Amino acid sequence: MADLQVHDGELVLALTTAEKVEGVHGDLHVPLSAVSGLELLDDAHGPAGIRAGVKLGTRIPGVIEVGSIKGRSKRLFAAVHHDTPRGIRVRLGDGPFNEWIVGCADPESVLSRLQAALGAALP
Repeated sequence: MADLQVHDGELVLALTTAEKVEGVHGDLHVPLSAVSGLELLDDAHGPAGIRAGVKLGTRIPGVIEVGSIKGRSKRLFAAVHHDTPRGIRVRLGDGPFNEWIVGCADPESVLSRLQAALGAALP
């Protein structure tokens, strides 16, 4: 399962080997200053399943969404599986993606850990 980590001034979306294959992408990195918000999602499949736009990765609606989704106004990367339907939305500033949608077994703990690590970096 994908993991959000803070290392050396960056937020890292660390993907498993399977997710790298499914999502046709490696781990993602952004400076902490690029993070503009964090949100708990009770249904991470919903925002990860945007129908419009170009998709690169693996998608079976409601089961797995791993990969890039690029629409007219939004670019996101999703890593959500059937066993992690709840998750975190990471809002980002300029960069290749506006958002990361990440499924988590315990999104409340992940959110708390990220908020503590980001501290004053969040608005």
